[in-house]
Amino acid sequence: MNPLDGTRRLHPETDTRVCATCGSRVAGLCRPLDTAALDEVSAESDQMTLPARATVFREGDPAGRVFTLVDGTAKLLRTLVDGKQQVVGFRYAGDIIGYTTRDTYPFDAELLTDAKLCRIDRPRLAGLLKRYPLLEHRLLDLCVQELAATQEQLVTVGRRTAEARVAAFLLSLMAARRRRGAVGRLLEMPMTRADIADFLGLTLETVSRTLTAFRKRGWIREPAHQRVELINLASLSELAEGTAPGDLVS
Repeated sequence: MNPLDGTRRLHPETDTRVCATCGSRVAGLCRPLDTAALDEVSAESDQMTLPARATVFREGDPAGRVFTLVDGTAKLLRTLVDGKQQVVGFRYAGDIIGYTTRDTYPFDAELLTDAKLCRIDRPRLAGLLKRYPLLEHRLLDLCVQELAATQEQLVTVGRRTAEARVAAFLLSLMAARRRRGAVGRLLEMPMTRADIADFLGLTLETVSRTLTAFRKRGWIREPAHQRVELINLASLSELAEGTAPGDLVS
């Protein structure tokens, strides 16, 4: 256990195993790297574990490090002028957290599950980007994808009905699973309904009623706590895209 930051370092002999199973190899920053480059990235990085509800960093902290989720789920939060916090995103295995050109982090990163992370100092990452153009290109691709996701979120909150927002959110979770090579329609949802409501600009009651309406229509199934199975993707897609009637919640 590191007494300075509360993290537990993995033994160096596990680095190769961690890299082989990291979500970043499928959908993240390390996807284009060969074995030699991956070994160098591993040598420049620290592996760490943190429990659910731990904070990776706080808004305003010096942004001296960049993190990749080896596995686990995190939420990003911004503090508003009234002191309240707003959920601005969720991150999954393979995603980068904390990459910014600012001197400080622009949001909090809080874990929703137990997680393993890969941590690298910004100067070391800058050196790797110079040595490996494929890594630099991949980082640019991921930044463009994040910008597109932000634009889609603006459309979701600004233009879609409440029911369409929830449908779009469920479909976004499915898309995130597929990018990581997962199959099936069973979603792990470690975020609370309050988190979802905050992210979508809705009330907790509206999210709960909408999910209940989806379940009654046979569009989804909730076989266990924090798990949702998407049964009728076509209907959810039509609702999210505005080609099906809304007002499902009475």
